[in-house]
Amino acid sequence: MSGLLGRLPLSGWQRVAAAVVLAVLLLAAGTAAAAARSGGPSGRILSGVTIDGVDVGGMTRAQAVAAVGADAARSLHRGIIVKVGDKRFRMTPAGVGRGKAVDQAVDRALAGPRLSFAGRVWHEVAGRPVTMAVRLETTTRDERVAAFARRIAPRVAVAPQDAALKLEDGRLVARHARSGRYLDVAAATRGLLKVLAEAGRTDARLALAPVAPKLLDEQLGLTIVIDKSVNRLTLYRGLSVVKTYGVATAKTGFVTPSGTWTVIAKLVNPTWHNPAPDTWGAGEPLVIPPGPGNPLGTRALALNAAGIFIHGTPAAWSIGSHASHGCIRMRIPDAEDLYPRVPTGTRVLIHS
Repeated sequence: MSGLLGRLPLSGWQRVAAAVVLAVLLLAAGTAAAAARSGGPSGRILSGVTIDGVDVGGMTRAQAVAAVGADAARSLHRGIIVKVGDKRFRMTPAGVGRGKAVDQAVDRALAGPRLSFAGRVWHEVAGRPVTMAVRLETTTRDERVAAFARRIAPRVAVAPQDAALKLEDGRLVARHARSGRYLDVAAATRGLLKVLAEAGRTDARLALAPVAPKLLDEQLGLTIVIDKSVNRLTLYRGLSVVKTYGVATAKTGFVTPSGTWTVIAKLVNPTWHNPAPDTWGAGEPLVIPPGPGNPLGTRALALNAAGIFIHGTPAAWSIGSHASHGCIRMRIPDAEDLYPRVPTGTRVLIHS
């Protein structure tokens, strides 16, 4: 400094004054440079610094945290409508564990860019803005995204429906097979994470995966259904009607038992054995061999309901009425038509 002043054409007192001024300037520059390392004069962020597009130049730390936090909150609390099938759910990034590292970003902004000593002095003394863009990092808790997916999964699931032809509370129920749907939580979580990674995204659609029924219509096999209220026998294959026949069922005082039964034996030209020689069968022969007058006709299907047969009858006039002692009567040609169609083991549903 003294060498520089000595070369200047100054008088003695001028040299002293210049030395004092130069010392003050150097001291101020040093103070400014030190302050620059912590952001700027009075701990403020250098002009020209932005955090995720928010201009924080000249702000104190508290001001920058408030400004950047308010801007981040708009993104974190934006509603995202998640569509699953015909249902809608609302999700926010903050609600599924997304946050913003505001304090860390502001600290980097305060530290300012890497500048030389001279560069810092220049920006501070001359008030020239720097060029520094700080990225606001996102904090994540992906387990909360998975928790959201698990929470909505039961609300969108549709159970598969098995095919059914059965009696429920004495009523015939025919139900076609139907596929179900479920939300794959792992796949849904991955999809939601992609949506959350897209700034400003306000909608998402999650696909449902199919669930196959365990029993299809065609797997039901053959079923005989007897409706006593209209005296009709219907043969089903799966849920499709193969053929219907008129029948006679029990008259007053006798019972054709309702329920689910099975064909356990098939008889051709059966022999009739009097089942009640002391009551309603009194006066009838104990045995009637095969032939035109046989009460069982030419074909009979024995059920696992004691003493109950589906059989032909020579009393064709009784078909369509309640006339039997409990068996299901058919016209002889109809019984012969039904006989080869059904194997033993075929289900028989009898209802009113």
